[in-house]
Amino acid sequence: MEKELLAQIDSTEATLLELYRSLSQEELNTVPFAGSWTPGQLSEHLEKSCGIDTLYAETADTSRDPASMVESIKAIFLDFSTKMQSPDFIYPRGDHYNKEEVYRLLKTRWTDIRKAATTLDLSRTCLAFEFPGSGALTRFEWLSFFVIHTQRHLHQLRNMRKALRGENV
Repeated sequence: MEKELLAQIDSTEATLLELYRSLSQEELNTVPFAGSWTPGQLSEHLEKSCGIDTLYAETADTSRDPASMVESIKAIFLDFSTKMQSPDFIYPRGDHYNKEEVYRLLKTRWTDIRKAATTLDLSRTCLAFEFPGSGALTRFEWLSFFVIHTQRHLHQLRNMRKALRGENV
């Protein structure tokens, strides 16, 4: 289970960084279609939403399967037909982004995620922040959320890149 999660972390990070590397500085700061963020704003949202502080805060023993919420998280976030609203605390605030800085911040965030996945007891329940509508998640579930949520946005980022390049979305 943990080996599979590590593989997903590595794959998600590689895809994310490759997609951001493929964007020009101009594309990073251009709204691709009405109602969309720029790819730069999306990067800020991703960096904020994958906050690992919760993993290092207070935890407790877990009295259930430490991965029991993962399928529910997948069902919610990998349904691309559903439009979601970002909570205010992870909403992007910037309007201009530097490509090298975006890449560095995302790389650092995913290095930190991988370190947490390989050094922490993933069966522990995190008490510092509850997942909206689901309650307290385990470290394993939070790390899975980071991967799944980012996979959702990888789908959006691919569509943004296509739109910015005049390709069919």
